[in-house]
Amino acid sequence: MSGTPRPRTTTRDPEDVTRRLSAWLATRLPGASAVAATVPATNGMSSETLLFDIDHPRPPVRSCALRLAADPAAYTVFPTYDMARQYRTMRLVAEHTDVPVPRALWLEEDPAPLGAPFFVMERAEGRVPPDVMPYTYEGSWLYAATDAERAELEAATVSVLARIHDQVPVKEAEFLALPGSGSALRRHVAAQRAYYAWVVDGRQPSPLIERGFAWLADHWPAEPVEAGDSHGTAPAAGTDDTVLTWGDARIGNIVYDGFAPAAVLDWELAVPGPRELDLGWMIYLHRFFQDLAESGGGRGLPELLRRDRVEERYAGLTGHTPRAMDFHTLYAALRHAVVMLRVAYRQVHFGEVPVPADPDVLILHRAALEAMIEGRYW
Repeated sequence: MSGTPRPRTTTRDPEDVTRRLSAWLATRLPGASAVAATVPATNGMSSETLLFDIDHPRPPVRSCALRLAADPAAYTVFPTYDMARQYRTMRLVAEHTDVPVPRALWLEEDPAPLGAPFFVMERAEGRVPPDVMPYTYEGSWLYAATDAERAELEAATVSVLARIHDQVPVKEAEFLALPGSGSALRRHVAAQRAYYAWVVDGRQPSPLIERGFAWLADHWPAEPVEAGDSHGTAPAAGTDDTVLTWGDARIGNIVYDGFAPAAVLDWELAVPGPRELDLGWMIYLHRFFQDLAESGGGRGLPELLRRDRVEERYAGLTGHTPRAMDFHTLYAALRHAVVMLRVAYRQVHFGEVPVPADPDVLILHRAALEAMIEGRYW
């Protein structure tokens, strides 16, 4: 990965954004301006992040982070960016849980000030397990930690999932529900199919991803049946099987103070759904980075976020025994493959990589997803 150029994520001029941000900030906090604005080195591949301080005699907070809808000129990862949705989700979680969510300060839905909708939140101090170079590589702060410290981080992180799932009233998250009919899981998979169709529109489809969707259809887990319902329809909101899911549940989206979560970030994929959506994503996204480390000859962090231990720990915290985890970990790997294909096609769009004859070579975890489909991964 060290020889692969980081894909561009924006065509915006940071200095221009900072000037325009100062002008907007003065309308919300007269006399204020944005200073010391920087783009973090770990800026994500989806929405853009700008870190800045507020210059004002009495600011509500001094250090802020701004989340800006992705630049349409940068061949975006997702087709739409609903910043109000993320803002409302963060406030919902903050209101109903003790999960550390950054204080949401302002939402701007008018694209005029910065060219796209955005929201501003308090900046959390701490450190994040990096994606580049991955935290599973020698040299990262998490790699250098002791076994006991990593165990502390793992326990606290699984607790974050348990508290989101158990403490947020799912009925209050109905504004996040995906369209369509059937269970929350069926709606989620249908939305992923639609997203994949958008990714490959005008480009060569991925045979591997299509195999993955076929596998899901052939291995669909049994779904709960509500009392008096003989058709296997979705459980009512508020049952044990439908909760608010974080959506992008991984340690790379948490700011840690030492080894304890200080801020849980990136809520753009939050939806009502089965708990296993988050569990499968957290388990597999770590395995993705672990596989990268091992493929490069490294040891990685094989004891961190092990599937059996995460499932056992989660069950102990919630009383809910995770179900159909082969399905949900494969689904996580498949979802990640669709995102990776879109990111790779963006690199093609900007001339950073050539167009391959086989689109599946653009999926870094191709071998892992193939092994899952063939039942030889776990």
